[in-house]
Amino acid sequence: MTTDLRIGILGLGSIGTTHARALRNIPGVRVTAFSGGSTTTMAECGWPEATQTTPDGILSRGDVDAVAVCTPSETHAALTLGAAAAGKHAVVEKPIALSTADADRLVRAQDENGVVIAMVAQRRFEPEVVAVKRMLAEGVLGELRLATTHVHWLRDDAYYAASPWRSRMPAGGSLMNQGVHNIDLLQWLCGTVTDVTAQYGTLGHDMSAEDTTVATVRFESGALGVISTSTATPPGSPATLSLHTSRGVVEIGQGEITRWEFPELPRPEAAGTAASGAADPAAIGLHGHIATWEDVVAAVREGRRSAVDAVEAARTMRLLCAVYAAAESGRRVSTEHAP
Repeated sequence: MTTDLRIGILGLGSIGTTHARALRNIPGVRVTAFSGGSTTTMAECGWPEATQTTPDGILSRGDVDAVAVCTPSETHAALTLGAAAAGKHAVVEKPIALSTADADRLVRAQDENGVVIAMVAQRRFEPEVVAVKRMLAEGVLGELRLATTHVHWLRDDAYYAASPWRSRMPAGGSLMNQGVHNIDLLQWLCGTVTDVTAQYGTLGHDMSAEDTTVATVRFESGALGVISTSTATPPGSPATLSLHTSRGVVEIGQGEITRWEFPELPRPEAAGTAASGAADPAAIGLHGHIATWEDVVAAVREGRRSAVDAVEAARTMRLLCAVYAAAESGRRVSTEHAP
């Protein structure tokens, strides 16, 4: 392998260009190939020498060491499995798969092929979130009793018309497509969810995907939680995640701590770089993707797993799939048996 880690970007849509621009900030990498988009767009992202080809073409190239999977969600698992079989590392946009079975296949592929597989879960790298995670682990915030996360956003009809997959279940649902980041944070901060109940509906759009979901969850610790997601709630509000413990309350917003009820403890500092995609999906900025790629490149160089590897991604998938199964069945569903 050359000194640079050579990257292929699968899908140069809006999120693919985010990856391309983020990679300009990572030392020791070079984008060599891409699919979708145009050579003009890739040049504007800072990689004028990258070759345009097909996704399969990228996976077969000898000058690609790792790929960014930025295609429609329903293709993520198959393309990532193909990358792993070809010995290429993969950074996969959320969600990493659409079923627990596919997520488990990716866990096996990561181990069997000796590659780094990472899901983009950039909120885990926000300094205020890292600080809360550490304080929870140390016990200084007390015992968790109730956790809530609300992602009440707005997506107009043009958003769904622009990419038909966004209108289909489960890939395009508000839970799987918009709520996934906060749900990933919920289980990362609070621990494993054992079972869920849920309901969903399509209330503001003419499509098969749900645009509004509510769920209740029970954590392994015994604490309870509430999840609500929507893309039919104008004007769209920043996502929140609140933790109510035996000692106080912390509410995490988008790049900030919006409530801190622990008088004896200093409020964690926030970088203030995370932007809200409440009403504009393109408003997320680059900082989270830069942090993700920094971790992945270090993992490749050091021969370790990434911070949000396939095992971590599969835990999040189990929770997402359990919520959908509970809503569809009207019954309580164990995450262990989520489809």
